[in-house]
Amino acid sequence: MEDEAKMQKCHLLDLPWEDVLVPHILCYLPLQHLVSLQRVSKQFHSLIQVYLSNCRTFDLSLIGPCVPREAFCSMLKDNKVLQNLSIQNCSDWMTDHELLPVIGQNQHLLRLNLHGCLWLTRHSLVAVSLSCTHLQHLGLAHCEWVDSLSLRSLADHCRALQSIDLTACRQLKDDAICYLVKKCLELKSLSLAVNANVTDESVEEVAKNCRGLEQLDLTGCLRVRDQSIRTLAEYCPKLQSLKVNHCHNVTESSLDPLRKRNVVIDVEPPLQRALVLLQDVLGFAPFINLQI
Repeated sequence: MEDEAKMQKCHLLDLPWEDVLVPHILCYLPLQHLVSLQRVSKQFHSLIQVYLSNCRTFDLSLIGPCVPREAFCSMLKDNKVLQNLSIQNCSDWMTDHELLPVIGQNQHLLRLNLHGCLWLTRHSLVAVSLSCTHLQHLGLAHCEWVDSLSLRSLADHCRALQSIDLTACRQLKDDAICYLVKKCLELKSLSLAVNANVTDESVEEVAKNCRGLEQLDLTGCLRVRDQSIRTLAEYCPKLQSLKVNHCHNVTESSLDPLRKRNVVIDVEPPLQRALVLLQDVLGFAPFINLQI
């Protein structure tokens, strides 16, 4: 009877925190549930803090706008082992003041996604380059504060970069991009999309220095022409995906050799495009023997 009474009094928080709850239970809960659990009691708040101080991945991409800046600072104040940090969609409140302490004490970061964080400044990227020298994947899409000097700092210190998204980083010009790819030779994925300053010079340096490149996004790079695409085909045998939509100076003459290597390209060949337009006009696609 005494044993049964003891069993009835056993609560979840009686289980060993660091040996059972943290590695075998809390790791399966979404972050939004963990945030909610913090409000249950002081004990639960302490338990979640133990978990957050030891977590390797912290992803605010889904709940970023719902998390107050004070909560973000509190949740990560004791963490020194982060490897994957995503603060995408935190643009309403994320500034250098909140991010810099986290970057400074997490020198083992491998993945960092700052997509759309409009209120950060170049100081954050410089801090990343100085503290997180093992960084492999970096998302900077729509971070228009990224400039040549901060990107050069990144290139000098983060030579292990495998992917970087510079979509709509409109301050960047050919000189900064060329400097990056000459230093970061392990790049496999690169986006330079939506940047009118990017020319053939950047694409050719990418091709000649990043021989292991697998994915390249040039969407909307209006000054890119066939010449650099041919260089890309020559120097990057591992290329799997190329995006050139709205690159009006890139024609089928440079894309066809890549198609024959089964590279996935986001624009259809001219005949397919014509058939799609004809189908839109007629309401059906006429039969055409493409083997003729």
